[in-house]
Amino acid sequence: MHRLRRAIDGLAADESGASPVEFVLVGTLLTLLTLGVLQFGLAVYVRNVVHDAAVEGAFHAALADTGAAEGAERTRQILTRTVGAAYAGDVSARETLALGQPSVEVIVHAPLPLFGLLGASRMLEVTARAPVESLD
Repeated sequence: MHRLRRAIDGLAADESGASPVEFVLVGTLLTLLTLGVLQFGLAVYVRNVVHDAAVEGAFHAALADTGAAEGAERTRQILTRTVGAAYAGDVSARETLALGQPSVEVIVHAPLPLFGLLGASRMLEVTARAPVESLD
C-alpha cells in the first residue's frame, strides 16, 4: 500500500506533457476571444452602413423632385451594394412631421450579424429623418 501511494505521488508530481495541454487551453480561449472581438467589429460596421444608407435614402427622398418611394429604393440599392440583399429586404419610407416640419422618415429592419454576416432577422432597426425641401 505504501509503494502504491509513493507511485501515485510520483506520477502527480510529474509535469511532463502539461505544456501542450496548457497551450491548447489558452490558445482556444484566445482564439475565441479574438473571433468575438472581430464579430463585434463586424456588427458595428454593419450597423453604421445600415444607418448611413438610411440617412442617404432619407435625404434623397427629401429632395424637391423626389418622393418617399425613391428614397426607400435608394436605401435598398446602397444596402445591396455594400452588405448584401439580405439587409435590404425590409426598407420603408414615409412622409411625416418632425418638430412641426414636413420631413421624410426611412426605417430599415435588418439582421443583426451574429456569425459572420448571418444573424437574427429584424434585430437591427435604424430610422433616419430629413426635412422636405420645397421649391417655394
